[in-house]
Amino acid sequence: MTILGIESSCDETSAAVVRDGVLLSNIISSQYFHSEYGGVVPELASRAHLRAVLPIVREALREARIGVSELDAVAATQGPGLIGSLLVGLNVGKSLSVSLDIPFLPVHHIEAHLFSTFLQDPHPEFPFLGLVVSGGHTLLVRVDAIGEYALLGSTIDDAAGEAFDKVAKMMDLGFPGGPAIDRCAALGNATAHSFPRPLLDSNDFRFSFSGLKTAVLYHLRRLATAGALSLTDNERNDICASFQRAVVDVLIGKAIRAATDNGIRDIALVGGVSANSELQRRLRAAGSDHSVRVFIPDMIYSTDNAAMVARLASLQCDLEGKGTLHAPAFARIGDTLFDAHS
Repeated sequence: MTILGIESSCDETSAAVVRDGVLLSNIISSQYFHSEYGGVVPELASRAHLRAVLPIVREALREARIGVSELDAVAATQGPGLIGSLLVGLNVGKSLSVSLDIPFLPVHHIEAHLFSTFLQDPHPEFPFLGLVVSGGHTLLVRVDAIGEYALLGSTIDDAAGEAFDKVAKMMDLGFPGGPAIDRCAALGNATAHSFPRPLLDSNDFRFSFSGLKTAVLYHLRRLATAGALSLTDNERNDICASFQRAVVDVLIGKAIRAATDNGIRDIALVGGVSANSELQRRLRAAGSDHSVRVFIPDMIYSTDNAAMVARLASLQCDLEGKGTLHAPAFARIGDTLFDAHS
C-alpha cells in the first residue's frame, strides 16, 4: 500500500510517501520567519502553509518516483495544533481523496509522534513507554498496541518545550529556544545554580515546568537589581546549563520510574525536545542502568514531519483498512486520543 502523508499542524509544511511500510520521501519546509516574532504567529503560519503545501506534495511524489494514480490512500494530521494550519493539510488531503477516489486517513499528531520510532529499525516492542516532549506537550503514555494507549501523566501547566522557549526569550537567545539553550548549556556549569525540580518526587507522573521557568526569571531579576545590565557569556551559559539540567532531571526521573512501575522495558523518546543532547545522553545512560532500552528517532523525524503521519497511517491501515472524510480539525489534545483507545 502506498500512502501520501501531509503534516501542517504548526510551522512546518511536510509531505511524505510510504509504500508497504518503507519511507520513499519526506519533504519538509520550515517557516523560519517566525523567529523575528519570538514565537509562531498563527495567521502567518496558515498563509505560509497555503503557499507551500502543493509544491511540497509534488516534490514528495517526485522524490518517491510515483504518480498520484499510484496512491492507495492519503493521510493528514487532524490535530492537535493550530486550527488554521491544520485545515490547510486536511483540506488538501480530503480533496486528493475525493478526486482520486481513495481513502482519507485522519491522523492524531501525538499518536504519530509515538510511532515515529517505527520509521527505523530496530523500534520499540509492545508494550512500550512513550515520553512525548514537544513545544506544546509533555506526556508519558503506555503504548500496549496500535490504538491502545493509557495516559500515565501530562503537564499541568507549561510543557518542557514551552519552558525552553520562554527561558530563551528571557535571555534574548531567539526562537525556537530549545536548540539555543542546548548550545549554551554545553559551555556552562550545570551546578552553578540550584533551580527547582517541580513534582520530581511526587507519587504520580504529572509534570510542571512553569515554576522552574519563573525561578529563572526571578534569578535574572535579582541580577538586574544588583546592577547587571547584561549577562556575560559565562553567566548565560551557566543559567542555561542549570535550567536544562533541572528539566532533564524531571523528565528522566519520571520516565524511568513509569517504566519500572509498569514493568516496561522499552522507552520511545519522541517530539521536538527529544533532539536535546543532554536528554538523549542521560536517558540512554539511565536506561542502561535500569535494563531499559531507549529508542530515539533521527532528528528529521523528531520535529513535526509527514513521514510519521504516513507511517502511522500505514500501520492503522493494516488494522482498519478504511478512511473517513468526517474528520474536523481540533486544536487541543483533549480526550480525542486516550478516552477513545485506553
